[in-house]
Amino acid sequence: MKNDSTKYLVIGNSVAAVAAVEAIRETDAAGSIVMVSREPKHVYSRPLISYWLAGKVDDGRMDWRPRSFYEDLKVKAVLGAEAVKLDTSKHVVELADGGRIGYEKLLIATGGTPIVPKISGRETAGVFTFTEWADAERVGSFIAERKVARAVVVGAGMIGVKAVEALAARGVRVTVVELAPRVLAAALDERAAKLAEAAMVNAGVEVRCGAEVEAVVAREGRAAGVRLKGGAEVPCELVIVAVGVVPSVALARSAGGAVEVDRGILVDDAMRTSAPDVYAAGDVAQGREALSGTKRAIPIWPGAFRQGRIAGLAMAGAKVANYDGALVMNSVSVFGLATISVGTAAVAPAGAEVLVSERAEPPSYRKVVIQDGRVVGAMLVGDIDRAGLFTGLIRSGTDVSAVKDLLLTEQFGVLSLPAEYRKHVVSGAGIEV
Repeated sequence: MKNDSTKYLVIGNSVAAVAAVEAIRETDAAGSIVMVSREPKHVYSRPLISYWLAGKVDDGRMDWRPRSFYEDLKVKAVLGAEAVKLDTSKHVVELADGGRIGYEKLLIATGGTPIVPKISGRETAGVFTFTEWADAERVGSFIAERKVARAVVVGAGMIGVKAVEALAARGVRVTVVELAPRVLAAALDERAAKLAEAAMVNAGVEVRCGAEVEAVVAREGRAAGVRLKGGAEVPCELVIVAVGVVPSVALARSAGGAVEVDRGILVDDAMRTSAPDVYAAGDVAQGREALSGTKRAIPIWPGAFRQGRIAGLAMAGAKVANYDGALVMNSVSVFGLATISVGTAAVAPAGAEVLVSERAEPPSYRKVVIQDGRVVGAMLVGDIDRAGLFTGLIRSGTDVSAVKDLLLTEQFGVLSLPAEYRKHVVSGAGIEV
């Protein structure tokens, strides 16, 4: 790309970037927008890549915005191009092809980069990561071309579990290897994780927790298995490394310290970074966490959307309500078993009260964590009907002391809560709460 300049430069093309562009256009209908993305794809729904690999959605259903999105919002989309250097003093971003784009306002929404542990042989053919549509395409092609029968997924977190499901749907026998003592360890406690693991085992998946892959075993230049620490080998023709992601902060770091970076790019409640006219949002940003008030990088879709929208409004000069912080939130279906974890449910704070309700058939586990009379965590497995209500209580900090004994009963609902809270969540003509 040749040298160019624009009023708004957005680096990224996923949820935070899209939300920002839409917010900009609400305030500024004419200001020029350039969107640069390393991926060559039109705006797509990243959470659907496992469903695409499984054959449950086709290419058309991957679109998250209409094909006319860029044209409708007057966006110049530069796809398949990587931003590699930022000069905040000159307000210029340099691309890998040597092109340069000047900006008045810049949003860094570069998302996350997959973590690849130092596994011997990780460059062997048949070893993949699983965070982008292109990853799913490569895995799908490899399965078809090599007639893959067995696979190993390294990591049983959110990404790993969805990869396992997709492979199983393709008829591949899967072994998942997890270093932690349980699956979904960051999201679920021990009791909930046992239900998730049982769902995987019932679907034919072999689960090995407390195990570590130290090498990919290769034959004729292709993956033939993995070797675990201790010497055991698991045969396979395909390996997916899915141990998590880290914020993609390379562009921010290229600014030579002008953009403050911790684990992610540090932002204030308007998504401003430490550099003038530079904003960050989404998985790359490290903003306020709602319960603790500390700054954390929390890679969740709803949070990325909210951050992107706030950044876009702020960039366009609109009056914007400051970001009220992200909640740690994980939601995943494990072979049909729905799971949701919000707030501090996985690890309850010291001194907190923990309420639990369990049922064997159909499997159900519900847990609420209360501290100082307020709900600070909720975990629902199987029966997730009241997930939205618990999430609202966590965000609002409503005192539930008077209704604590009802929280995990069938009788619990909005009408159980204080009138102030009911009026906050229910309104409209003819409604009396």
